[in-house]
Amino acid sequence: MQTDSAPRTEPITRPTLADVAARAGVSASTASLAFSGSGPVSDATKARVLAAASELGYAGPDPRGRSLRRGRSGIVGVVLEERVRAAFLDPVKIQTLDGITEGIAPLGAGLLLFTDTGEEGGNAVGIESAPVDAVVLIGCSPRLAHSVEALRRRGIPAVAIEGSAGEDILQISIDNRDATRRGAEYLRGLGHTEVALVTLPFDAARTRGPLTPELERGSTVDTASERLLGAREVFPHATGRVAATSSIEEGLEAGRALLADPATRPTAIIAQSDLLAAGVLQAADELGVAVPAELSVLGFDGIRVDGLQHDLTTLVQPSVAKGRAAGEAVVRLLAGEPPASVQFTSTLHIGDTTAPPAR
Repeated sequence: MQTDSAPRTEPITRPTLADVAARAGVSASTASLAFSGSGPVSDATKARVLAAASELGYAGPDPRGRSLRRGRSGIVGVVLEERVRAAFLDPVKIQTLDGITEGIAPLGAGLLLFTDTGEEGGNAVGIESAPVDAVVLIGCSPRLAHSVEALRRRGIPAVAIEGSAGEDILQISIDNRDATRRGAEYLRGLGHTEVALVTLPFDAARTRGPLTPELERGSTVDTASERLLGAREVFPHATGRVAATSSIEEGLEAGRALLADPATRPTAIIAQSDLLAAGVLQAADELGVAVPAELSVLGFDGIRVDGLQHDLTTLVQPSVAKGRAAGEAVVRLLAGEPPASVQFTSTLHIGDTTAPPAR
């Protein structure tokens, strides 16, 4: 008679929470509370449960099962307008993310970042399918409407930081138009009349180049449009350049174009972000244009730009507070409470990059 000499493998039996509870001499619910740290379990009992788990090789409850029981993923999504690397080079984005993290702290949730660049071959998992409980939209994205539509289809609550996303989307905003108008009025008070603008992108294609009526009319970015309108209230005929994103490199390119010809060179430039303003200052330095004697530069954000030698005149916005308000709104939305929209006020900081015009 032939016998099967091949070794037989027994199925691996993984220890369960019930096994741990039995070894520790407690109920399964007590063992569960000991792992979660959220219930009235004495230190001695908790130590006994954890010791039993260690002896059995039990790593803890499956977080997927807990998510199913709660009906939540424990994840809050944040939609960024650019690649993650570019976002992390922008202090405004970092401060905003810090604020969101503070705001959602009561949830014990994590943040999942999405890049909404509209490029082919992007993230395999996007807001159309990702397991998120709520989403915070960075409203200066030219593709804000695309993100909002996807979330509406899924019935996922959302909060927009700047940008009008519709009456059903709560908004955390700042006074983009009024703040820029105040900054422009300050320049006019110094005597400037020849003023140019460097703006954030207006469309999903991030069209870079001269500021044209076509780009303005077709804008899908409230932040850029509102800041433009604020400047136009004071300088209605101001021309300028549109940047593809908020970065020093984009500001440098725009500054070179605006300052290249001394015959048409403005005496002041209003940039829609401090990073763009820093690029304009770099272009002025390259071309030998003295700041502020020959050129005044106004930014927007109130951030510290590494390597910038000037104390930039800028509109200071509370980025951390905006993010925190958005996170707190998410907490209330998930609790079934109707939070109200919030608008913050920016303040004018007068640095050493503005002065009366030389001519």
